[in-house]
Amino acid sequence: MMKRREFITLLGGAAAAWPLAARAQQPAMPVIGFVSNMSFNERQQHVAAFRDGLNDGGYVDGRNVALEFRWAEHYLDPLAPMVADLISNRRVAMIVASGSPAVALAAKAATATIPILFATGGDPIKLGLVASFNRPGGNATGVSLFNADLVAKQIELLRELVPQAATISVLINPENPNAETERRQAQATARALRVEVHILSATKENEFDSAFGTLVEQRPSALLVSFDGFFLTQRAQLVALAARHRVPSIYNWREFVAAGGLMSYGNRLTDAYRQNGIYAGRILKGEKPADLPVVQPTRFELVINLKTAKALGLTVPDKLLALADEVIE
Repeated sequence: MMKRREFITLLGGAAAAWPLAARAQQPAMPVIGFVSNMSFNERQQHVAAFRDGLNDGGYVDGRNVALEFRWAEHYLDPLAPMVADLISNRRVAMIVASGSPAVALAAKAATATIPILFATGGDPIKLGLVASFNRPGGNATGVSLFNADLVAKQIELLRELVPQAATISVLINPENPNAETERRQAQATARALRVEVHILSATKENEFDSAFGTLVEQRPSALLVSFDGFFLTQRAQLVALAARHRVPSIYNWREFVAAGGLMSYGNRLTDAYRQNGIYAGRILKGEKPADLPVVQPTRFELVINLKTAKALGLTVPDKLLALADEVIE
């Protein structure tokens, strides 16, 4: 016969184990892996926008979902190991691929089942991320940021600001999948406006000085810095070079203008990341990436830096000021 004390001890041990067993059977808090080839400082606003989108779906980081970040600090080699670690060790429910298309490709190469959300400037169909925009068909979806028509609009805006512009240089990254499309669009627009276009190339930071040396020889009236994530990370240097050579320049993103650039026209990156946050919430509730269409932004913003315009001796036309979404003074 079991003694009373032994029974109570056994009962107490079993009771203590019940909550542990119950917790083990409960679903763990889902983890979202956020991988970027950039740094946290460069993506703070975009992370905040992603969290806002998650909140719309009822998910709050640290309460009912956990965000796990990996920053490659402008290197591509660590991307595959970072993704592998998130999948194997953190058992992520989803991967958010931020920055270069290489991030989304690394995630896609690592898993065909875990949902992937991307915000990429490359064509997601040509990259092999999705089968189509309306029906992605696999485990990836998100936002496609690139729009070739922006190049034509940017050149038109440069002509508005610098009406006498007869020659415009365009800085491209030949390694960017969109480079050839942008080149063709720039040349077609230039022909229509009877403007001469010169193409400059840079793929690495140490090539900027050489590109701007060529720019000096070309003596352009203005410069267009093309759509490229690498250029975005090097915006301080590009803006400084444009100021040093006193060339009016237009960029794709507001971040360039906030760093002292003259003018930008393009997508709002915060909108893209907020959209991915919304999609993340929907996927956590059971929807499949295959059924969520790739989003193409329809809202674009024009930002002008009046201080920079004044330093270049330019008067911004009232028409442009009226069109601007933001004027930095």
